[in-house]
Amino acid sequence: MGDRIVVVAAPGEVGIRDVAAEPVRPGTFRVETVFSGVSAGTELSYVKGTNPYLGSSWDAELGLFRSGTSASPYPVEHLGYMEVGRVVTSRTAAVDEGRLVAMTYGHRTAYLGDPLVDRVVPLPDDLDPMLGVYAAHMGPICANGLLHAAADATNGDVRDLGDGVRGRRVAVVGAGVVALLTAALASHHGAASVVVIDPTPQRRAVAAALGFDVLDPDGDEDPAVVLKTRWRHAAADRGADIVFQCRGQAFALRLALRLLRPQGTVVDLAFYQRGADAVRLGEEFHHNGLAVRCAQIGRVPRGLAHQWDRDRLSGETIDLLRSPWGALLVRHLVSAVVPFESAASLLVDLADRKRQELQVILSV
Repeated sequence: MGDRIVVVAAPGEVGIRDVAAEPVRPGTFRVETVFSGVSAGTELSYVKGTNPYLGSSWDAELGLFRSGTSASPYPVEHLGYMEVGRVVTSRTAAVDEGRLVAMTYGHRTAYLGDPLVDRVVPLPDDLDPMLGVYAAHMGPICANGLLHAAADATNGDVRDLGDGVRGRRVAVVGAGVVALLTAALASHHGAASVVVIDPTPQRRAVAAALGFDVLDPDGDEDPAVVLKTRWRHAAADRGADIVFQCRGQAFALRLALRLLRPQGTVVDLAFYQRGADAVRLGEEFHHNGLAVRCAQIGRVPRGLAHQWDRDRLSGETIDLLRSPWGALLVRHLVSAVVPFESAASLLVDLADRKRQELQVILSV
C-alpha cells in the first residue's frame, strides 16, 4: 500500500502525491499518522512564495544569507513539523511497537523512521493525542523562548524554565499559536501577570477565553501607556519585565520595545518574512537601553546546550499539556480539524486569506 504526502509544487500550487511505502528494514520503524498540525508561518511562506530561501541561500559556515545563490526549493515535499502517529511496525528496540509518538516528518499519511536520524517523542497515555502535535517542535519553540528569558535573568545560571518569568510581569505581542503557547508556559511557570496584545478581535477573544488579560494595539489607548501606568517598579522604572514578541511584523517588534521597562529584554520568537524596516531603533530601544534576544529553536542560549536539549524542552511542553492548560488549549486553540485529503485546498485558502484559522489539525 502506498503513502500520500502534501507537496508544494510552486507558489500557490499545492497537491497530494502518492508515494511508494518503504519497507521496514532492521533498525527502522513505520509510523502511521493520526494527526498533523499546520503551522501558519514557515509552511505558508512556501505556499505564498515569501520564504527567504527563494531569493538567497543560507551559508551555515559563515552564518549569512547570500543573495542570488539560491536554487529553487520547489517542489517542497517535507512540509510541516507537527505530527502524531502510531508505531505500527518496529524493527528496533529503541521504538516500541504500538506506541503513540510525536515527530517532525511533514504532512504525510505514514513514514519510515530511523531512531538514529529522527527524533521520536513518546507520548504519555493520559495525554490527548491531538495535543501531541505540539510535543516535538512547536512546544519546544515556545519553551526555548522562556529559556532565553531565564538565561537573561540569571546570567546563564538557569535552574528552572520559570527563572525568567516567575513573579514577573510579562507581555506577549501576538495571539497566534506560538504566542498563546508561550503565554500559557509563562503563566504555568508562575508569571505574576501575563497580558496578550493583538489587533485581531477573534484572537484576542481566544486569549481572553484562556484567561489572559488582553489589549488592542489599535484601540483608543496606547498599550505601552496602559502597561507602563499599571506596572510600576520604581520612579522612572515602569513597564514589562519581559516581552515575548511572537508576530512577524515590524509594528509588533516596535510595540514590544515600547512595552519594556528600562534595560528590559524582548525575547523574539517571530519569523519576519519581509524584514522589519519600520523598527525605530533611535527611540525607546536607544533611550531605555533595551535588548532583543532572538530565540529560535535551532539554538538554545549559549552554554546551555548540554543541559537544555530538545528532548528536555519537549518534556517541559508535555508537562504543560498534561496540566489543566491542556483541556483549555484543545478547547480554544484548535480552531479546525479537517481530513488529510483537504490539505491542498486548505493551505491555498489560508495563504490567500480566504480562510482564517488559529490552529488547524489534519486528521488522517
